[in-house]
Amino acid sequence: MPPFTSPPEAPSHFSTLAPRELLRQLYWAAVRQALPAHTLHHYLPPPPKGRTLVLGAGKAAGAMAHALDALWPQGQPLSGLVVTRYGHTPPLPPDAAPARIEVVEAAHPVPDAAGLAAAQRIMALTTGLTEDDLVICLISGGGSSLLTLPAQWDSNGVAGGISLALKQRINQLLLESGASIQEMNCVRKHLSAIKGGRLAAACHPARVVTLLISDVPGDDPSVIASGPTVPDPSTCADALAILKRLSQDAHVPGLDGVLHALASAVLETPKPGDAVFAHHAVHLIATPQQSLEAAAALARRMGLHAYLLSDALEGESREVGKVHAALARTAALRPASAVQPFAKPCVILSGGETTVTVRPRREGAAKGRGGRAGEFCMGLAQALQGQAGVWALAADTDGIDGVEDNAGAWVTPDTLARAAAVGVSLSDCLDRNDAVGFFQPLGDLFTTGPTHTNVNDFRAVLVL
Repeated sequence: MPPFTSPPEAPSHFSTLAPRELLRQLYWAAVRQALPAHTLHHYLPPPPKGRTLVLGAGKAAGAMAHALDALWPQGQPLSGLVVTRYGHTPPLPPDAAPARIEVVEAAHPVPDAAGLAAAQRIMALTTGLTEDDLVICLISGGGSSLLTLPAQWDSNGVAGGISLALKQRINQLLLESGASIQEMNCVRKHLSAIKGGRLAAACHPARVVTLLISDVPGDDPSVIASGPTVPDPSTCADALAILKRLSQDAHVPGLDGVLHALASAVLETPKPGDAVFAHHAVHLIATPQQSLEAAAALARRMGLHAYLLSDALEGESREVGKVHAALARTAALRPASAVQPFAKPCVILSGGETTVTVRPRREGAAKGRGGRAGEFCMGLAQALQGQAGVWALAADTDGIDGVEDNAGAWVTPDTLARAAAVGVSLSDCLDRNDAVGFFQPLGDLFTTGPTHTNVNDFRAVLVL
């Protein structure tokens, strides 16, 4: 089922669907719930006395811009610029009016020169704003990498700064460390000239309305895309402690100067209570919980029990997979009771943002490929050990798992048997964080292309 079509009013009973098709429909129900075109109209402010400027970043920024442009009165001034990931700009409908908001593309998850140029242009557009103007900021997951503007500073008359190359090295270090999204974005905010509330400060004295699609556990606006338009409660000291811990075994040329700048607090961000945030508004237009609830509702209409564990699960992906496997095996083997609440047939749903700690590569070993969803599925398959009656789909709701072309992967009762038949070792792939190397030979990568939204991980374990 494509993501942009409406679900059937009377969905098929689960017994008439193949397990993969059932799980696929649940995934698209979750994605559809988070599409900007379905949600943004509830949160639009009225046009101001002055001009309306639209700024934004994230994997959903292109779709958010198109939705806003279509809703904004044609006779009212509207202009702006947003940046999204390469290949994530949705096509305009054939009957759409000429776009008033420019959409550009840049790299994710490691920033590039295109993202730097976009951030510089966005900051330049804030020049000359007045209190009669309105800035609508469209922010979604991925914005931390796409909106890159390395910090520059002056400490006791000595100029310093972070180059794009150093920012890229630090970002890669964070990605491979197993750090949580809160830790990564705390560091990113303090090493940026645009994140951590600094874009809002640049927009002052205009009114700023921020529309957010959340991809983080807890839906904290200051964490989503590193909070470019909201106050930052974290400190330079927090960022320093995180970066020192994560970099203790790494050699990153130029990092000492960054650590010194953090220690001196010269990189501190605007805090709650700062006057630059007066009269600002922040709205969450789509969240992981809402998407999981949409999938659960569809599952129940199909005749399944649906259990939503949490929209905020964190931890090592493979270990989270093992926990899900234990729950699924219990549901498959034991009847529901007061102490065992899962009654089959059922689907167990969860979201959040797990992490992958990249293992040191053995000499001569091929480099692994894959992301959080694939790593989860490997841990799940290992722990299920071919349990009959259990199928699963784990995928990122933006359509991209890590930096690969797939959104996620499937696990079936015969996953391990089919892997053995083609000579693929699960333990070897786990050692190399190589989910693509494990699931691709089985034909079990789940590929969707960009979905034009992002509410983080989607996991569904079906027990029949």
